[in-house]
Amino acid sequence: VCLGALAQAAPDRVGAASQGTMNNLMLGGAGWVYYETIAGGQGGRPGRAGMSGVHTAMTNTQNTPVEAFERAYPMRVLRYRLRQGSGGAGLAAGGDGIERDLLVLEDCTASLITERRVTPPWGLAGGQPGAVGENWLLRGGSEDAAERLPDKCTVRLQAGDVLRVRTPGGGGWGARD
Repeated sequence: VCLGALAQAAPDRVGAASQGTMNNLMLGGAGWVYYETIAGGQGGRPGRAGMSGVHTAMTNTQNTPVEAFERAYPMRVLRYRLRQGSGGAGLAAGGDGIERDLLVLEDCTASLITERRVTPPWGLAGGQPGAVGENWLLRGGSEDAAERLPDKCTVRLQAGDVLRVRTPGGGGWGARD
């Protein structure tokens, strides 16, 4: 909101909207709890594309290596990649978000606190908005049983379920000719 207001006064000095959320994911079961924030796309800015798969407007978070994560928790990472095409188009494109699929190996509870699932990160100076984020539950790991989850929710997962989080991309900056 602050950057959007500043952009009205100095659009050539302010970047487009970044993912706008920390994508908080909490999982817990018998004797364990896991919490992470999942990165997303940074907004494009004058003269530079936005970065992909980064935390924006927050600090002090790290990316746990998949091997350490899988060793410590009853889960498997099925997919962890950039969400290609989620950044908004523009002279300086917005950065791409992340796509992360977690297979749970035992019954547990998941809580999500996310934003930008309805309103996309805005583009600036003619740039296009980034993609909204998405939260999905695939019961039994089946794409056919995919259920879209709201931005904030707590759900009970059973062994074999997959939780998919697709984080927002950043908005693009500047109109492309």
